Amino acid sequence: MQSFICIALLVGDGFYNFVKVIVVTVKSVRERSRRRGLNNRGKCTVKKDLDRLAYFQFRLKLTGVVHYAFAVADADTMAIDDMQRNEVFNRDNIPTWMAYTGYTLLSVIAVVLIPVMFRQVKWYYVIIAYLLAPALGFCNAYGTGLTDMNMGYNYGKIALFIFAAWAGKDDGVVAGLVGCGLVKQLVLISADLMHDFKTGHLTLTSPRSMLVGQVVGTLMGCVVAPLTFFLFYKAFDVGDPNGYWKAPYALIYRNMAIIGVEGFSALPRHCLQLCAGFFAFAVLANLARDFLPRRYGRYMPLPMAMAVPFLVGASFAIDMCAGSLVVFLWHRFDGKRAALLVPAVASGLICGDGIWTFPSSLLALAKVKPPICMKFIPGN
Repeated sequence: MQSFICIALLVGDGFYNFVKVIVVTVKSVRERSRRRGLNNRGKCTVKKDLDRLAYFQFRLKLTGVVHYAFAVADADTMAIDDMQRNEVFNRDNIPTWMAYTGYTLLSVIAVVLIPVMFRQVKWYYVIIAYLLAPALGFCNAYGTGLTDMNMGYNYGKIALFIFAAWAGKDDGVVAGLVGCGLVKQLVLISADLMHDFKTGHLTLTSPRSMLVGQVVGTLMGCVVAPLTFFLFYKAFDVGDPNGYWKAPYALIYRNMAIIGVEGFSALPRHCLQLCAGFFAFAVLANLARDFLPRRYGRYMPLPMAMAVPFLVGASFAIDMCAGSLVVFLWHRFDGKRAALLVPAVASGLICGDGIWTFPSSLLALAKVKPPICMKFIPGN
């Protein structure tokens, strides 16, 4: 049940922002067309400059990147190094036609080859998976940017249940697993690419050079990954419940596919109603944040961040709440120093928590348990 609620929040928040970006894009295109019409009628130069400013304001809403040419007048808006990073990052644009052509070409290859490899998967299943992937990929990239957690596996579970129920009892298990793998990988890579481009933005790296590196790495992976899999598959007894390579996730996903074949009747009681309710809550929370006055809207919760504790447990929510409270108070008392030092403090906490995993593992292997400072026992 927790996974389904998490997915409902993720999809609701991501879907709202996906529609929002489309609306802003349409407004930007209309504004640019109107500006061209005014230019053709010979409007004055001042009017042209105002239209250019409006156009870049729409770009600001669409991409979330403050263009440096309009931020010079406000020194508090952006630091000098950030302006330099934006200038370098925006210098090399990736042609839009390249993205569309590449996605279409790879989709055609998948539609032809995957039904040959798995007879249970129909060609139109693959088309549906590639049509679902862009919207879900946007939702996942948006959520990963907010929480730093890639939720592609949860979007893959959506595809698993859809295709397993669609294919029926005879072919549903295989069709559901293949559809899950397709959507999951397409959604995962979108967030990974955004992570890489963010790193390129911070390191003053050309986006084109990063894209070329991604292409080379993908081509290498097409050869190395299958060879590595077959090496393990031939050398070890993968999937043996009594062996070393138990492959527990394979059993989990297979059981989910078996449940998905049964359709909605196999889901927990009131699962669909709860999912619909949390989906609506995510949309309403975003609407309130966008349309309420700023002094009220900023207190609305982020549904994407709320979804994470449903998967990783309440400890994550407590950590995030405590950290957010410290950051809030720090900005209240010393905003300038907080803006500079909060990332460093956060990096130190993340590194410290990660490094402690190694000695904790050694203590666990030695069967050493930490001392208990307090415990509660039943009374007489």
